[in-house]
Amino acid sequence: MAISRRRLLSLFLLCAFSSLPAQAAARGGSHPSGTGGNYGSFLRNLLQDNPMVTEELIHGYMSNSELEIAVHAIGSRCPNISRIYSIGKSVNGVTLWVIEISDKPGQKEAEPAFKYVGNVHGDEPVGREVLIKLANWLCDNYLKDPLATLIVENMHLHILPTMNPDGFALRRRGNANNVDLNRDFPDQFFPINDEINYRQPETRAIMNWVKQEHFTASASLHGGALVANYPWDGSRDQRYPIYGGMQDWNYIHGGCFELTLEVSDVKWPKSAELPVIWEHNRMSMLNLAASLVKTGVHGRIFAADTGHPIPGSLTIKGIDSEIRASRTYGDYHRMLAPGENYEVMASMEGFRTKATRIVVDEKAVSLDFILDRDGANGQVIRNDLDYPCDHDKLFHVQGARLELYLFVLLIIIALYVLFKRKTTSKFTTHRHSPKRPIAV
Repeated sequence: MAISRRRLLSLFLLCAFSSLPAQAAARGGSHPSGTGGNYGSFLRNLLQDNPMVTEELIHGYMSNSELEIAVHAIGSRCPNISRIYSIGKSVNGVTLWVIEISDKPGQKEAEPAFKYVGNVHGDEPVGREVLIKLANWLCDNYLKDPLATLIVENMHLHILPTMNPDGFALRRRGNANNVDLNRDFPDQFFPINDEINYRQPETRAIMNWVKQEHFTASASLHGGALVANYPWDGSRDQRYPIYGGMQDWNYIHGGCFELTLEVSDVKWPKSAELPVIWEHNRMSMLNLAASLVKTGVHGRIFAADTGHPIPGSLTIKGIDSEIRASRTYGDYHRMLAPGENYEVMASMEGFRTKATRIVVDEKAVSLDFILDRDGANGQVIRNDLDYPCDHDKLFHVQGARLELYLFVLLIIIALYVLFKRKTTSKFTTHRHSPKRPIAV
């Protein structure tokens, strides 16, 4: 991201003299082994993480095993609109289960995808409880409630109830290695977080998940305040800047606009309060997911010469963010504030960029792009990404065609040589044959 020299200098001074002690206090001090460890690990581990979570508070919350049963129960009860799958395991080997809600679960479609992530911090368990309630509500109300039906039939909703099951079991913020997972992602302002040797398995699972799925937007659920936070986390404009957060990484590397939502003013409220918290947040959670199809700009990008979809890039003038269309269908989905007019540009290497202006009202705008290939003297520039297949397969197909052409050419040459030999043979026989006698 481009920043001014003054801001860069300020950021350097801030990191060098003032922020690091505060970050160390927030992220931790020693290596989990107690040996001091590496500086990258130093900033991700928590110094003190001993919240006062009593047995009384835990009562009424699902354990990790009970949560797993609840997740699979949803899959069994609503198999036509749900799919249960895993994105990995925690440090202690607990499976990170995801519930996908859609009328075509597990299938690729030209539809937006939204994800909810709960329990990023182990001592903030409200998210895991309300997300199970959300999945059950959609299961119960599909074809009965218009909002539930809209979500199920027009998008793919992915729900990860707990990102940090080990921290929940230990009743603390960090994971089993005592690392704050929301400080463990690569960061544009804090390059030391690029050290992959200390990346936690839960963090890697999220990163791989975002790379595999084509998420348009997402939200993570936290507790301890009533706040909605959006990129950038590293900005001083935030109520408190953090580095290594999941939110910014999603936006930069996944093209996924993520909100950090703190949905309860107490980190670990009594379980009796959970139904009230769910009701207070139900419509907001549903409307947030449904906003993907209700507003913004949606469309597909095609190659003019072949008509095939291509995974081009989409940018909005004045917004420093780029999203990629999907490989399979070339579809893109961009959330935009209504009541504004925007210049939308579609581009891809080897193609000419196209731009147009749109006005986003209360309803979503549908906008397709057809890009012309860019080449001198009408030359067609080959681009392997035109087809939703592997490069190796494409090479084999082209190789097979080349071999066929060579085989046909050899046959033609062989026939030509044979023909020439026969012709030459006849000519020679006729020239040297003896004269026949002539009757007088």
